[in-house]
Amino acid sequence: MKKVFLALLLFVSITTLAQEKKERKPEREKLTKEEKVDIQVKRMTKDLDLNEKQAKEVRAIVTKEVEKREAKKAEMDKKKEQVRAERLAEAKEHQAALTADMKKILTPDQFAKWEKNREEKKAKVKVRMSERRGKGKLDPIKEDK
Repeated sequence: MKKVFLALLLFVSITTLAQEKKERKPEREKLTKEEKVDIQVKRMTKDLDLNEKQAKEVRAIVTKEVEKREAKKAEMDKKKEQVRAERLAEAKEHQAALTADMKKILTPDQFAKWEKNREEKKAKVKVRMSERRGKGKLDPIKEDK
């Protein structure tokens, strides 16, 4: 009985901590450069017992570092977008080539059925992905023919 109680207590505490972390993270991203610098300088002044002159010099250094970090983050975001665009273009090319190859091999009726099946599979995947992301269940769009 004690083991079950301890396991339950541990589970509840872990889920509580996980939820708290999720709530805190968006607050950090909303801060401006100046607010980030102020927070860091105040923390350093308190921890290291800096005088006004030292705090002023530290503020200059911290400001440079915050700007560097934000520039690096923007650069990384840009690279991510480029890589994503390249992957999407590559996937579209692959799909176009596959469709062309299948069109050569299949009869028009078979090709139409193949495309219909493919669209249904895409819709199912979309529903599963939206459920995983917590967006709720979406009804797939059914085409009337």
